[in-house]
Amino acid sequence: MSNHTYWLLFFVLFAFSFSNPHSSGKDYPQDYFGSPVGHTPLISGTFGELRPNHFHSGIDIKSKHGKIGDPLYATATGTVSRLKVQASGYGKAIYLDHPNGYTTVYAHLHKFPDEIEKYIKEKQYENESFFVDLYPPAGTFDFDKGDVVGIMGNTGRSSGPHIHYEIRNTATEEPINPLLFGFRVKDNIAPKIHQIKVYSLNDKHEEQQGIIKNTVKGKSGIYYVGGDTLKMDAWRIGIGVKTYDHMNGTSNWNGVYAIETYVDDALFHKTEFEKFHFDNTRYINSHTDYREKLLNKAWFNRCYRMPGNDIPMYPTMENDGVFPISSKARKITIKVFDANGNVSELVFWVKRKATEQAAENDDFFNYSLPHHQENFISRNDLMLNFPEGTFYENLYLKYSSSPDSSSNTFSNAHHIHHKKLPLHKWYKIGIRAKNIPDNKKDKAFIALCDGNKKPISHGGRWEGDLLVAKSRDLGDYCIMIDETPPKITPLIFKKNMKGYSKMQFKVSDNFKTSRNLDAYTWKGYIDDKWVLFVPNSTETVITHRFEKDLPSGEHIFRLELRDERGNISIFERTFLR
Repeated sequence: MSNHTYWLLFFVLFAFSFSNPHSSGKDYPQDYFGSPVGHTPLISGTFGELRPNHFHSGIDIKSKHGKIGDPLYATATGTVSRLKVQASGYGKAIYLDHPNGYTTVYAHLHKFPDEIEKYIKEKQYENESFFVDLYPPAGTFDFDKGDVVGIMGNTGRSSGPHIHYEIRNTATEEPINPLLFGFRVKDNIAPKIHQIKVYSLNDKHEEQQGIIKNTVKGKSGIYYVGGDTLKMDAWRIGIGVKTYDHMNGTSNWNGVYAIETYVDDALFHKTEFEKFHFDNTRYINSHTDYREKLLNKAWFNRCYRMPGNDIPMYPTMENDGVFPISSKARKITIKVFDANGNVSELVFWVKRKATEQAAENDDFFNYSLPHHQENFISRNDLMLNFPEGTFYENLYLKYSSSPDSSSNTFSNAHHIHHKKLPLHKWYKIGIRAKNIPDNKKDKAFIALCDGNKKPISHGGRWEGDLLVAKSRDLGDYCIMIDETPPKITPLIFKKNMKGYSKMQFKVSDNFKTSRNLDAYTWKGYIDDKWVLFVPNSTETVITHRFEKDLPSGEHIFRLELRDERGNISIFERTFLR
């Protein structure tokens, strides 16, 4: 690339960065919502950012001093429509409905306002559960714009003190990019383009061998590929790009706002993180290169649509973003935008090699499973039922079984393809047991065995001779038994608890469980009255803070811990208070 061309592109992109053609065309109120924090926002997570199994549904704003305690403000006048408390996920979260048809969400709070804290605790004791999801009647708790709605915290699945802030369409519950509402963020840094991948695809748009991964070069919004032209042993291709946004005042690698792909200077495919529906968020596993993330911890955006990807995030899409190549080079331009209008551009050319194309994948497989229909497999000792839309492309499933004489194994081992393939929906798996005593059948579960790691319980219930469970992973499965009670370890508990404000226990079980099951549940009692135990984010430590009305004297404490297979442990002691 000549110096003249380089500087010409630089000035064009520099001028472009002062406008925001993406957000200016959106019909969202620009002066209605304020900021949820009282300091200059430092963004540590952007809307649509690529996360494990989901798109990020809001923006993350850091604490001013990196500590818990910053006040959080209602960004507009509204009424509380929902209050949720959970150990992981959003932790403590408050939802405000506003008269203009939008809802704002404030998550990972350390503390609600006092009147809401009191209301939630009453509901927790009423339901005898820490986990609550409440919908107070409109008008129960109202806030004016600028009122304190909580204290910034680190509850739920959070790696540091921050506020997760969302704006949703109240009617549809779709989250919308908050940066499209006039939210002021200092950002004059163009996104960075790190790598590209070029995928060889067959006529069904399925990935074939012959992928090229290339580290791009450049800076200040202008990028290129060494040698300019990539040569592919393919007839048709799709593009993937590894790119991140960077903002003033923070070192975070955030998600970008939009990616445009041009073929021979014509817009061919566009990805735009404007909004999405939560029902579609798991499509991230087809929007991204799942295998690349699993093996190399790298996020690549596919600039083409896999056959089973139905998320409406691609406003421009010719032929699903897949295009043919030949011996004549085709010009490819990738433009990456942030929500502030800063843009980076990558230009390269791609052509087909003069040699014959490599043979398409024809590895041995047992079953051909179309992605657009339900698939049912029934064998003598195995049943698999995949709902329509489970796969992102047709699956050529490999299956085998083998005897397993390991201790605590009561079936053949079933080797179902491999775990590196993402599934969009839960499917049913049923396994026929071998030599399992009748008195132990209620303790049997379907186990996913992942190499040298401990088996993961998927639970199960008996349907005739089959033990049936749900899963969203392929891999190696068998039937095992769990008769071991979970474990209770006191961390803060003594005979004399005078002077202590809390009691605390570590809880654990011998088997992990799949994401749709609770590993264990607990109930604590003082003098036969249920008391609130608050778990940490991993639910491995639970804490009870003594209520002010607990009288002095001797009390009987009882903690019950039950695992997913119904095994129970009980810790019962007296203590002085």
